[in-house]
Formats: sequence, C-alpha cells, structure tokens
Amino acid sequence: MDTTYEARAIAPAVLRELRERDDAGVTRQPLTDPEGGAPLRCCLRHSEQGERILLVSYAPLRRWAAETGAEPGPYDERGPVFIHADDCAGQTSGPGYPVEMHGGRRVLRAYNREGRILGGTLIELPQERAAEVDGVLRDVLANPEVALVHVRAVEFGCFMVEIRRG
Repeated sequence: MDTTYEARAIAPAVLRELRERDDAGVTRQPLTDPEGGAPLRCCLRHSEQGERILLVSYAPLRRWAAETGAEPGPYDERGPVFIHADDCAGQTSGPGYPVEMHGGRRVLRAYNREGRILGGTLIELPQERAAEVDGVLRDVLANPEVALVHVRAVEFGCFMVEIRRG
C-alpha cells in the first residue's frame, strides 16, 4: 500500500468560485488583516499584516464528492476558512505536511470512498514538532479503506488542509 501523500490547498478554480459566492451561497466582503496570522487555505501559510483576505464558507467534502462521484450524505458539512481576497501564488508548502498550518491540537479525520467518516486521530504537537505528523498520516493512510484525510483544528473544528495519497 502506497502511504506517500499530498497535502492540497484549495484549488484555484474553487477559490475563484468562493470569492464570487461561497458554499453557503453568500458573497463575502474582503477585509484587511489588521494583525496577520490567519491560516490561509489557498496557499497553506499564515496571512501577513495588511493582506486582503476573505472569510468564506467552504464545504471540502462536498467538493471532493463532486469530483469523485461519492455521496457523503450527512457527513457533508461546511465551515469557515480564510483565503486571499485576490488571486495569490497558490500553495507555497513543499512536499509533506504543511508545517506552517500546524498548531498545538489537530484531528486527522479519515473518510472512505463514499465520503463517510472512518475515524479520527487526535495529535497534539507544537509547531516545531509538526514534521512528526508525517508518520501519523502515513499510518492513517496505510488503511486501504481511507480515501482522504481532512486535518482540522480541534478548538474551532475548522478545516485546515486535505490529504490524499500521492
């Protein structure tokens, strides 16, 4: 079983849609980030002070299901994510887990090919030890029933990044 993986930022075509109308059907207004530090899902880094960003509603499992033909049923959920208000350079992280998107507590939520939750793995590592997530992700992906993994922040439940086999 191949346990290499790819961390995926939100695709540019999806970002264009979200800027026009998010997954809740609302057109959101950009804001200038006064402090920086917002986790941007378009480029998998934190915002810098003064950048123009949007907080939009995003349904990552719904987007994946439309691409694969899966039917996630009640597991289809949407939540808030930060993106740049304008086009950006896209994903800036290299191969492996995007360390800049890591925080103290994350859950690795595994889904099967139908879009149903198989389980979750709680990790609690400081950002300076985020590289250790690689081994945990490989263990989760070693289960052949796992089609993809969503990394979520524990405190707010926010979607951080999608992981697929490489």
